[in-house]
Amino acid sequence: MVCPADSAQNSAGIQTLLDAEREASKIVQKAREYRTKRVREARDEAKKEIEAYRANKEAEFKGFEAQHTQGNKEAEEEADKEADAKIKEIQQAGKKHQDDVISNLLSAVFDAQPTPIS
Repeated sequence: MVCPADSAQNSAGIQTLLDAEREASKIVQKAREYRTKRVREARDEAKKEIEAYRANKEAEFKGFEAQHTQGNKEAEEEADKEADAKIKEIQQAGKKHQDDVISNLLSAVFDAQPTPIS
């Protein structure tokens, strides 16, 4: 036969186990919440680091681009100056010899001396 004292003791032991299980469940839940929180924080920190790295590399690239574009810009300006000078030179030569060129063209057209092809 089961003694009522044994039954009470078993019941108290079961209750203690249930309480311990509930407490363990709470601890596990807190650990999960903490882990989730830390994962979010780590992800946010990583995003910030990536953004800072990206901004740094973008600034480096813009500096590099500005430095090298400046050299190209100077070469472009120099080429434009040379082209403008050549155009002016050609225009001046055209104006200077314009009358002679027209005279020679008119002479070639009006004073044509055809020769037979053999």
